[in-house]
Amino acid sequence: MKKKLSDKDLKDWKKFIKSKDKINPKDESIQISINKSKFVIDLHGYGLDQANKFVEKTINECFEKQFSIVNIITGKGMRSKSAEDPYKSSELSILKHSIPEFINSNVELMKKIKSIDSTDVKNLGSFNVYLKSKNKFR
Repeated sequence: MKKKLSDKDLKDWKKFIKSKDKINPKDESIQISINKSKFVIDLHGYGLDQANKFVEKTINECFEKQFSIVNIITGKGMRSKSAEDPYKSSELSILKHSIPEFINSNVELMKKIKSIDSTDVKNLGSFNVYLKSKNKFR
């Protein structure tokens, strides 16, 4: 079934195509919660190396900007293809487990972190990183 575009939709589409405005790719977009002390990032669609680099960069930037919490959304790993590949670990290949491990093993990042909430309340596929105050950093 084909639907005809309304005149308004067609006009908006033509305006969009001619526009010089840039659209940021998902990799560069960061969601910030209403509470300015909490910074939220979503890692859906990231590969492991990409996610690790993005998390490290985000934690460093949030520390500099004096955020107190970084909420990292990894997802539950429900769509992971690791179960179909006998050479991949069904536990360690998903971001949910590997990102906290990466953070804990990064000595420079851990100097800026008070604690990591790894309880993953109700298995929602996210966790919080609590940052130290930049003013008290040694």
